[in-house]
Amino acid sequence: MGLRGYLVKRLMYSFVLLFFVLALNFVIFELMPGDPTALFASPGRLRPGDPERVKKLWGFDQPIHIRFAKYIVNMLTGQFGNSYISGGAISEEVSARLLNTFLLVGLSTIFSVLIGVILGVIAAHRRGGLFDSVSVVGSLVTYSLPTFWMGMIFILVFSLRLGWFPDGGTSSFTAMNPPPNILVDFSDRLWHLFLPCLVLTLFQYGGYLLLTRATMIETLTDDYILTARAKGLKERTVLFKHALKNASLPLITTAAISIGFVLSGAIITEQVFRYPGLGWWTWKAIGYNDYPVLHCIFYLTALCVIVANFIADFLYGIIDPRIKYG
Repeated sequence: MGLRGYLVKRLMYSFVLLFFVLALNFVIFELMPGDPTALFASPGRLRPGDPERVKKLWGFDQPIHIRFAKYIVNMLTGQFGNSYISGGAISEEVSARLLNTFLLVGLSTIFSVLIGVILGVIAAHRRGGLFDSVSVVGSLVTYSLPTFWMGMIFILVFSLRLGWFPDGGTSSFTAMNPPPNILVDFSDRLWHLFLPCLVLTLFQYGGYLLLTRATMIETLTDDYILTARAKGLKERTVLFKHALKNASLPLITTAAISIGFVLSGAIITEQVFRYPGLGWWTWKAIGYNDYPVLHCIFYLTALCVIVANFIADFLYGIIDPRIKYG
């Protein structure tokens, strides 16, 4: 089977997997304990007939197969329904928070992959030396520290004590006090983004460093690496063009999964820095049993993971021609 046939086959599998994800996403919240209608009015203010009116308003009085059909239509069309708490369209609320999450989680993921891979290659090349020891210990320390603890320490030092960065939020400007121009607004957003992005980068890069180091050490002992060095190639070319290319398959898988979870947001970090992204929104939805919002977040996350893994499978054959599709 060629690459084209393999991609068609994987695409069909992805659609089947997506349907099972949608079904599981619906069943999980149907089986969860608690009654979402209890959030719409306190017991002391409920009047006779109020529970029935609320259930009818949100469709809880309909048979489960009708609600499942509406849920599937909402997910596949990108409407996602309305939030129990705000009553607004979930698609609009997602759009309002999507850019913040892309900037925070997307940039931190890109930085952590680049930093981890580059330092991992250098550590493998200098294995047993001072740089290798320091980089491995440092990555293990930052990888093991809780993100909320690092966030609070950074706020204490760089915001409250030194005053270099704000302690949270996404902008210093408001609707009543808009920025003078787009350049000022952009720089202000980067200023607010620095600390939470730094926390996530420090937390994530260690995993890529250790994985790159392990795969590179195994690859650097192969015969073709000795041949490349015997030909007089520069060490940088040997490391990054030959060794890293053949050691990158596990890295592609790990990076694809990380990128797939971009839309899930960084729940803990966004809470610490009061960052209004999808992670903070997810936390609030969990606290209020806002099931339509959770349906949307989990569906988008699963969809991104499926797409990211599909792209990773495609890249395998491009990077390593030894892979045969069957």
